[in-house]
Amino acid sequence: MSKRDWKLFIEDLDQRIETLAKWLYNSRYPVFFTGAGISTESGLPDFRGPEGVWTRRDKGLPPPPMTKPWDSVEPNVGHLAIVGLQKIGKLKFLISQNVDNLHLKSGIPPDLLAELHGNITKLRCTRCGKTMDRSVGKTVCPCGGSLVSSVVNFGQPLPERDLYLSFEHSRKSDLFVVVGSSLVVTPAADMPREASRAGAKLVIMNKGETPLDRYAHLSFHEKIGEVLPRAVQRLKILMGLE
Repeated sequence: MSKRDWKLFIEDLDQRIETLAKWLYNSRYPVFFTGAGISTESGLPDFRGPEGVWTRRDKGLPPPPMTKPWDSVEPNVGHLAIVGLQKIGKLKFLISQNVDNLHLKSGIPPDLLAELHGNITKLRCTRCGKTMDRSVGKTVCPCGGSLVSSVVNFGQPLPERDLYLSFEHSRKSDLFVVVGSSLVVTPAADMPREASRAGAKLVIMNKGETPLDRYAHLSFHEKIGEVLPRAVQRLKILMGLE
């Protein structure tokens, strides 16, 4: 890339970040949707990237090795940027496909989060649907139901509460921001469509292409850590907080 092309690229990125910050500033009901791509900067693999779990599987290769135990993985600047939005009142709801617990670990309140595919640190009651931490060491819920892993495997239904809230908030949103998802796994990938049909601006932030790119009002293919924290910082300036 020539110096001129690089300058134009940087200017274009700056303009897109400025646009996102302004849309967040004007939004009354911003909803975020995250996939595995937001956690790659914490050292976790994604699924459909060049070295993703499913990409390697399709090539007959084993999953990429974990560089650290699950419980020692920490939230990165992308997760913390979303927490920053919540603290300044610019996050109405967060929908996640991830099971890595990093959103809760970063400080997102449980009542603002739908974990569509479960959480590796939690158990779910087969009778009442409530969840509790694995660390409690129980196998039976107070209601009498069995406690099993909350992680949803292929073919299993998504948790009703999380699915209902995800659709509800998607339809209410006026700005829907996808962060790190290839948007190919349904029904989770239906959420941006619902938001778009309801009139929301759609922003897609993902390194790879998605089936919904042509419907996006704004797109980013850069690293999440290079985009989202800057957008939040600019938003805080617009709000007079910095």
